[in-house]
Amino acid sequence: MRKYILILFASIGIMTFAQEVKNPVLEVKGDVILATYFHDNGAVHQHGSFTKDGVLQGLWTSYDFQGNKLSQGFYSNGFKTGQWLFWTKDALKEVNFSDSKIINISEWRKTSDVALNIR
Repeated sequence: MRKYILILFASIGIMTFAQEVKNPVLEVKGDVILATYFHDNGAVHQHGSFTKDGVLQGLWTSYDFQGNKLSQGFYSNGFKTGQWLFWTKDALKEVNFSDSKIINISEWRKTSDVALNIR
């Protein structure tokens, strides 16, 4: 069950990426294209880069309508790789990928509004 929930979170970026209706801003920078996609209200929805061949590459970040970060992670040659972070209302999930396959998952739950710095 836990694996299915994480697959759902991991696919949120892909599903919402396909539902964009506003015109994206695309900028060629060397061998990559920097892309910014927007929500209907004009807020940034996602930004990241891909190769001129259309392969996802580098850091991608997704936001909700209010500008809160939903997910952030790296693509390498179109595959999710390394550490991806997924923010929810009361938790932070860290999912580590290798060639878009889940390696491990960690989760931190919000239990307080106060952060302590203990030395």
